[in-house]
Amino acid sequence: MNKPIRILHVLGALNRGGAETMIMNIYRNIDRSKIQFDFMIHTNEKCDYDDEIIKLGGKIYSVPRYVGKNHFKYKHAWDTFFSSHTEHKIVHGHMRSTAAIYLEIAKKHGLVTIAHSHSTASRGNKIEQLVKSVMQFRIRYRADYLFACSNEAGKWLFGKKAISKDNYKIIKNAIDVEKYVFNEVKRSEIRTVLDIEDKFVVGHVGSFTYPKNHKFLIEVFYQIQMQNKNAVLLLVGDGELRSQIENQINKLRIKDKVILTGVVPNVNDYMQAMDVFVFPSLWEGLPVTVIEAQATGLHCVISDTITDEVKITQLVKALLIDATPDSWANQILTYTKPVRENTKEYICNAGYDIKTTTKWLEDFYISEL
Repeated sequence: MNKPIRILHVLGALNRGGAETMIMNIYRNIDRSKIQFDFMIHTNEKCDYDDEIIKLGGKIYSVPRYVGKNHFKYKHAWDTFFSSHTEHKIVHGHMRSTAAIYLEIAKKHGLVTIAHSHSTASRGNKIEQLVKSVMQFRIRYRADYLFACSNEAGKWLFGKKAISKDNYKIIKNAIDVEKYVFNEVKRSEIRTVLDIEDKFVVGHVGSFTYPKNHKFLIEVFYQIQMQNKNAVLLLVGDGELRSQIENQINKLRIKDKVILTGVVPNVNDYMQAMDVFVFPSLWEGLPVTVIEAQATGLHCVISDTITDEVKITQLVKALLIDATPDSWANQILTYTKPVRENTKEYICNAGYDIKTTTKWLEDFYISEL
């Protein structure tokens, strides 16, 4: 019996972020007798998906986090890894900041290289962003293939000319659509557990990081609850800025109206409990959570910074990111009596069904050997 092809995915960590969740959705659905995923990460800390990956037959490796002064140590770690791990045939890089480094080394070792863009902006201060821009510019020339979750994400990382080339591919942030089809029983169950049976539930799913714009979201919700005393805010996720957001909530004296669930494995169930989904990100690639929200029939109020490619149903309303919190609140309050729609057909027809995406990627990997 032939052994499965081993693909090395490169990430910062293996927690429940957008890119990581998308990869795990594919990993769960791929034919693992043909394709097996391994992961190279930049941390030694235990991550959310570690146990599941091991259970599915994957292996997890780590290299030191790149900090500039360890440039040669970082390159050596990668060179040593590829020399001793000849089982990998393809390296699929999702961590863009150092992709030009590790993809170049991978090519020297004879691997097929893929760079995958999941966003449209860099984090960090101006100096850090400048350094990243210089490093990331070379990716378009180092990778054999350029993948992106949207054309906006592709143009941002690889340049406008790149998206017209044959080696450029759109890999949509697909989901397991069946899990998100509206379920009244599950909605009632979650709302009972959270003690919000009769509430107007404003929902959000996202890591507590600067791009997700939680500070503005709290300001918007403050205006909402001033007009609708029955409103509650359901925040699913965790992250580095959580304590700051909790302080803001306390200062506004709305702690009793905000539910913070932390990271949960069943985001789809919590979306059932929401009445409207709000996503005021400062920047995104193509946010899978907005696809998920549409799949469960939720009206979505999002920022105009997010690509129009995310609008696959009539449920999405984009507002100016620099609009006032009360103008956002007024729009959200128009959905206090929502009617959930079955959007399964729309999601699948738009190419966001995980089984279709997984089969395409499986065939792609095999064709490259």
